[in-house]
Amino acid sequence: MNPAFNLASPETGTEYRIYAEAPGATSPGPWPVVLFLDADDQFPIGVAAYRKQLAAGRVPPLLLVGVGYGASYAKPANKRGRDYTPVAHPDEPASGGAAPFRNFLTGTLWAELRHRYPVRRDARGIAGHSLSSLLVLDALFQPQPFFTHYLASAPSIWWANQAMLEEAALLRRRQAVLAARLFLCVGEDDTASMTGDLAQLERQLAAEPFTGLEITSRRFSNRNHYNVLPDAFGAGLVDLFGV
Repeated sequence: MNPAFNLASPETGTEYRIYAEAPGATSPGPWPVVLFLDADDQFPIGVAAYRKQLAAGRVPPLLLVGVGYGASYAKPANKRGRDYTPVAHPDEPASGGAAPFRNFLTGTLWAELRHRYPVRRDARGIAGHSLSSLLVLDALFQPQPFFTHYLASAPSIWWANQAMLEEAALLRRRQAVLAARLFLCVGEDDTASMTGDLAQLERQLAAEPFTGLEITSRRFSNRNHYNVLPDAFGAGLVDLFGV
């Protein structure tokens, strides 16, 4: 697994570092695709989880694509605080750039992936943890979501006074159908805010469900915000793409 290429985004004005884990020659494709966000730090964990499940026969060959910045958390070149936040907040002056970033994922990046790899159009996944899974939820709660499979580990629903809950509620008031699969999870030892906010989202979606939205929710015992990633990514890939 190595950086596959750099890709400039006209949507955000940023050049991204794109990583890839492609099936071998014995699986010619086309393949389902899963985009992993926060890839500079989290993509190796996603790849390891995928390889473990693939070796066990629990998932089919997938094309994993990591979207990063060539810079880890908190480095100046890392724009996660801008790209993963649907709503601006004073704590992060550059925040609120989720819409242009989503347009990059579904536009420039997806066109490049189709050019480079044999990809399936009917199995398009996106995965994230913490702030990046806030973006996963934002990508889901759109009138016509581009992706079909969503893996949201410990999503930062707290952002901007739980603005994501209102985003989901607003979409539900406008439409009753949302065809997608969603895997939600959190470690049982995560903070009360993380576990409580996720439970609030789950209750909201249960009280006013979307027709066509298939939801799986998991809690991982003895896992916190940091060590839950292997479990979250492995279980999520099996639930969403399992054979």
